[in-house]
Amino acid sequence: MNEIAQVLQRRSTTRGYTAEPLTEGELEALLLAGLQAPTATNRQEIHITVVQDGDPVLAEIEAERNALAGQTPAENFYYGAPTVLFLSGEAAFSWTPVDAGIAVENIALAAEGLGLGSVIIGCVKQALSGPRREAFAQALRFPAGYEFQIAVAVGHKAKTKEPHTYDMARNVTRL
Repeated sequence: MNEIAQVLQRRSTTRGYTAEPLTEGELEALLLAGLQAPTATNRQEIHITVVQDGDPVLAEIEAERNALAGQTPAENFYYGAPTVLFLSGEAAFSWTPVDAGIAVENIALAAEGLGLGSVIIGCVKQALSGPRREAFAQALRFPAGYEFQIAVAVGHKAKTKEPHTYDMARNVTRL
């Protein structure tokens, strides 16, 4: 089995990280993986904002998420990962959500290939598209005309779990 297939089979969501920061080489590899993702018509409309644990914007997003949801989860949305990557994209381009999904999966797979953990994050969409949308877009330095698509937290694994199982017969139809 080739290396890519092995990474695909190993990868699972990580919901607990050590405090060890990513190296510059690790971060660079993750950013390249996201930027190398294919985009519709080669538009390359995905922008990545790198935020490190401890940046006040993470706490602000968490507070807004909790206020809008009317709850306070036991863990913050990024599970204490040392780095969170926010992917934004052109709001007016219809393929942006698909392209962002491809880019975030590239990042998650690259993280696994580097021996890192990741969790893909959509739960902050309500906060980042709600009443404070413009303030968050400015704080995260989204380019003009761009809006939040998805995020991914990355770091060294403190917790692990088995990859999910699947039912080929239920999930696949062959014609």
